[in-house]
Amino acid sequence: MDVKDRASERSVDTASQIMLREAERQGIDTAWDRLEAQQPQCGFGELGLCCRNCNMGPCRIDPFGEGPDQGVCGATADIIVARNLLRMIAAGAAAHSDHGRDITHALLLTAEGKSGGYEIKDTAKLNALAAEYGIDTEGRNKEEVAGDLARAAYAEFGNQEGPIRFTRRAPSKRVELWRKLGIDPRGVDREIVEAMHRTHIGVDNDYVNLILHGLRTALSDGWGGSTIATELSDVLFGTPKPIKSMANLGVLSSDKVNIIIHGHEPTLSEMIVAAADDADLIALAKEKGANGINIAGICCTGTEVLMRHGTPIAGNFLQQELAIITGAVEAMVVDVQCIMPALPDLAGCFHTKIISTSPKAKFPGATHIEFHEDKAFDIAKEIVKAAVENYPARNAAKVKIPDEKMECMVGFSVEAIVNALGGSLDPLLDAIKSGAVKGVVGIVGCNNPKIQHDYAHLNLVKELIKNDVLVINTGCNAIACAKAGLLLPEAADQAGDGLKAVCRSLGIPPVLHMGSCVDISRILTACAAIANALGVDISDLPVAGAAPEWMSEKAVSIGTYVVASGIYTVLGAVPPVLGSANVTALLTEGAEDLIGAKFAVEVDPFKAAKLILDHIMAKREALGI
Repeated sequence: MDVKDRASERSVDTASQIMLREAERQGIDTAWDRLEAQQPQCGFGELGLCCRNCNMGPCRIDPFGEGPDQGVCGATADIIVARNLLRMIAAGAAAHSDHGRDITHALLLTAEGKSGGYEIKDTAKLNALAAEYGIDTEGRNKEEVAGDLARAAYAEFGNQEGPIRFTRRAPSKRVELWRKLGIDPRGVDREIVEAMHRTHIGVDNDYVNLILHGLRTALSDGWGGSTIATELSDVLFGTPKPIKSMANLGVLSSDKVNIIIHGHEPTLSEMIVAAADDADLIALAKEKGANGINIAGICCTGTEVLMRHGTPIAGNFLQQELAIITGAVEAMVVDVQCIMPALPDLAGCFHTKIISTSPKAKFPGATHIEFHEDKAFDIAKEIVKAAVENYPARNAAKVKIPDEKMECMVGFSVEAIVNALGGSLDPLLDAIKSGAVKGVVGIVGCNNPKIQHDYAHLNLVKELIKNDVLVINTGCNAIACAKAGLLLPEAADQAGDGLKAVCRSLGIPPVLHMGSCVDISRILTACAAIANALGVDISDLPVAGAAPEWMSEKAVSIGTYVVASGIYTVLGAVPPVLGSANVTALLTEGAEDLIGAKFAVEVDPFKAAKLILDHIMAKREALGI
């Protein structure tokens, strides 16, 4: 296979193909090469049949029935697969919820006047959230209200008994079902700790019971930690409104200091964006020979500033290495989650500094400048200065920036969607009832080098909008769509006649960017609002979810809380559960009887679209619309 074919088989994105060929030319390994080197991957692990939960193992169950059917302790395939899945859910829930805790911490410091540059930017949302929590706002300043709100949100993590406040946004039928099944989440941390306890050797050995607690743990993430992260971020940094920006590797500048912000927490990225506007730092950049400072994002921390400031986004998960291979990046500033440990070694081939900032995430070979919210702006200036001072080390002969970049319209929070609809959801409901919009699908998730980069994301989206399905998306799917021009009102030309007419009348794209991974909570809030308006459960709506290229434990938690909320969800990569026929059947069949929704797995995006469309039409028929 020649270099060109290898690159085009790995990604459908032309900018990525250019950088993959450059990596091949320079003999640089990327995630795709490391995947190839792993072949064949452990078949037992892919089926979820490995257990390392004690030191009597590791144990594995032979899926063909020719080897042992129990581990040393007697654990069966059902137990091992269910425990492994629950641990993945717990890790994913912990990652998103810890993000929410950090945002809560930043809000409390701001309320107490101890933050290093933050301010409360959305007082209306602050007061609305205070009302949800029963916090008095009359005659009080915003800092007093914010302090009480932050303390109330903090309590959601350590509560021993529920309910988690934001779960009560869900329709009463859904809440009653959670109660009946014993999966109404209590405290965020309690569910995660209990998940780890249940999966310790000799504790919970009933696969159904394990999966049910997985649902409860995931719900504590989706309606708890993730929603807290989203809502309090809006209070601190502003609720997103539609804004235009640019996407893909072509946003990097050949004559400016390029700083890429990568990770997931907006507390840092907000301050990096602010520091890049500092007059002294801009003057220093010009002194060093640059024409200014250019900030661009990768992954969700990039998405956070994309939707609030219009900061351009350089790419999604699998483009983090490719951005460095352009040779034009002075610093990649990272915080937590989805950051490849390979980055410092790769950066060593160029002049790029990898700057780690979180005490939770250190990278050997990186420069560590620890970020603390009480000194936020000063630390951000230090980070930006380090990048600026690195500009003279750039080797012009190594610079290769693809031309590809695309305009995009982003920032469709729930509030922004309601505003675009004229102040209520009624126009959307009317469009759904009339059939102009057949349904709504949330498409989310990562990139995975096992799947051609962006291929499944883009083709699933295109197939759905062609059939008059409104798509709302977050994270790496949203970035893929931004690069392909699907986040523009003009993309309505690719939609069916009904959706096209709705988009043109409102001036919106057929694919609405709702934010980062934690902002999937916005999708839950929107579905709950639609269900409440119609007087039905979420499971009755013509809606679905999809994660075409997922790879992380966070995605496992996300998929689980989406299904537990009543939304049929299609995965584009097989999760490690096939080693247990019983667990597989519970997730793909039995779950529908329990919670009104289930998982499906379909790697072909066109077939996945057919599954989703059939589901939507069945729900429409059941509703009589």
